[in-house]
Amino acid sequence: MDKVCAVFGGSRGIGRAVARLMAQRGYRLAIVARNLQGARAAAGDLGGDHLAFSCDVSKEHDVQRTFEEIEKTLGHVNFLVNAAGINRDSLLVRTNTEDMLSQLHTNLLGSMLTCKAAVKTMIKQQRGSIVNVGFVHTDMTKDLKEEHLKKSIPLGRFGEPEDVARAVVFLLESPYVTGHVLVVDGGLQLAM
Repeated sequence: MDKVCAVFGGSRGIGRAVARLMAQRGYRLAIVARNLQGARAAAGDLGGDHLAFSCDVSKEHDVQRTFEEIEKTLGHVNFLVNAAGINRDSLLVRTNTEDMLSQLHTNLLGSMLTCKAAVKTMIKQQRGSIVNVGFVHTDMTKDLKEEHLKKSIPLGRFGEPEDVARAVVFLLESPYVTGHVLVVDGGLQLAM
């Protein structure tokens, strides 16, 4: 079986860490980002025959077109990682509606649209894996007041993209683990 994986949000943060680990394990990768230049840089850093694609995950036609391009060049997508996301960190009372909608369209609808596109092929192949990721310490979360939050985490630190990447690859390579939510939070959930 070809190990073709589409990593949405693969140019930075968690997605880039996942892509690095998967490239080391022999996957053929489609690095997908809104910024094609960033995706090309990430794919180039991996070496091999990994490809870069540009996609706005909040637009269904863009997602569909991207999957069609990936399948033409790399083959059927067996694995999908949704790491694309945006953050408009602000108090709710100061957040404008456009920013709220932008976050919902990218972070929620985007994952749903990529899953919808991937599942069509996966059902035909009768196999495939999808992992949707949350957030850890990346450039997207750099403005959070880290010291205050770290005190709440039993391990005493924010997770790094590599911490999540290991969990993502575990889930992708464990075909009998299905429909599972794996919490990778340094024990934060235990402290709540």
